[in-house]
Amino acid sequence: MEILAMLVNGFYVSMSAANLLACTIGVLIGTLVGVLPGIGPVGTMALLLPFSFTMDVTTALIMFAGIYYGSMYGCSTTSILLNVPGEASSVVTCIDGYAMAKKGRAGAALAIAAIGSLIAGTMGLVGLTFFAPILSRFAVTFGPPEYFAIAVFGLLILMRLTGTSMLKSGLMVTIGVMLGTVGLDSLTGINRFTFGIDELQRGMEFSIVVMGLFGVAEILHTLVQSEANSKIQSVRFRELYPSKEEWRRSLGPIFRGGVIGFLVGLIPGPAATISTFASYAVEKKQSNRPEEFGQGAIEGVAGPESANNAAASATMIPLLSLGLPFSPSAAILLSGFMIHGIMPGPTLMTQNPDLFWGLIASMYIGNVILLIVNLPLVGLFAYLLKTPTRILMPIVLIITLTGAYSINNSLFDLGLLTAFGILGFFMKQTGYEPAPLALGLMLGPILENGLAQSLIIGDGDIWFFLVRPISGTILWLGIALLLFNIGIWFIERKQSKKYKC
Repeated sequence: MEILAMLVNGFYVSMSAANLLACTIGVLIGTLVGVLPGIGPVGTMALLLPFSFTMDVTTALIMFAGIYYGSMYGCSTTSILLNVPGEASSVVTCIDGYAMAKKGRAGAALAIAAIGSLIAGTMGLVGLTFFAPILSRFAVTFGPPEYFAIAVFGLLILMRLTGTSMLKSGLMVTIGVMLGTVGLDSLTGINRFTFGIDELQRGMEFSIVVMGLFGVAEILHTLVQSEANSKIQSVRFRELYPSKEEWRRSLGPIFRGGVIGFLVGLIPGPAATISTFASYAVEKKQSNRPEEFGQGAIEGVAGPESANNAAASATMIPLLSLGLPFSPSAAILLSGFMIHGIMPGPTLMTQNPDLFWGLIASMYIGNVILLIVNLPLVGLFAYLLKTPTRILMPIVLIITLTGAYSINNSLFDLGLLTAFGILGFFMKQTGYEPAPLALGLMLGPILENGLAQSLIIGDGDIWFFLVRPISGTILWLGIALLLFNIGIWFIERKQSKKYKC
């Protein structure tokens, strides 16, 4: 009851005119930032930090939080309509979201993304409200061996998320992990595979890579098609929102995605991105129609979009309870606390209860504002598909180039974007999916750092991973999963030979 009383007081704080306006502005900016690929919530919040000096600390942090979770939804718009992921967490949405758009179901995909974001985001906030102290203590028990185990298990379980052959997916994941080793070694400080190019010292920028593999590659793929083949179906009014069947198929993935996103959000690292891959894999595994995934399955939109919003809420738990930012966006929020002379941690709830509970309450309000603002615009977003390809593709290219340049203000990034765009185009032409490569690039650094740090802690003993309770359990499950997949592969291969005979 004490928690509910404090939450009610938080709503009283967040409903003041200044805080409500800040929440609305933050959500709107976040949505726009998500629609424009490349800038992202981190860059936007960093740019706006100086403007918060003269603002009340609660008002400023409410605005930054709105930008954070507002961008989670905004990124889905370009992923669904244009196959351009605005953020890493929207990569998986491209797979089925864009396929639905090409079938004339863009409105349904956008509506499910908005409603799933509200439901799962609220689920995450409920967890944040009631379980922050307990879950934050569990999260900090993770050390380098646990990070390594999670990365290995993630690569094994998510490798075939696109449904292509295991060999092709494995090759793409391997290339992604290799690309993740480019740049400055975090342990030794040695440059690796930079070939004397200073810009490569910071490594392969994930956003640049995925915008090239998905966005630029799609533009090139569209350009080589005839206008008749690339023309998208008209969107009629009755198709702007989900049908009863799509609603029925989406409810389960929304709630499962909310649970997955919340649990993954408690783990340090790119939680929103990992949760989307995990949600997609779960939905495909338990679906009665797995063959529809990649061809426009509504579950492939509902689950991941719900997961990344729940993860966004969950990452606030260690930040507010322990002062530990588990993601770049949380680190910027931490900076917002610190420039106002407040340090998040165990004493935040007792010393600054209005700030703590006002921020949480504002996130409840912001999720509703997000739905109210975006759901009526589903029709407008869907009608973008009627724009002729010769007009739409140059606009998409300009937006993508602008977003890529804005990340580091680097012309080199534009060259990198072009290179990966050409690579993605040839991959698409030859039947290789870019998503496993993006997965390898994302998990590669976590895998490498976890391995190196764990070997240092364990004096080079490889069994160190297996004797720890959490990392050992995860790795043994990964080994069992690998053996199971190999067994299935041999059975399928044997059956295919039998049918050929």
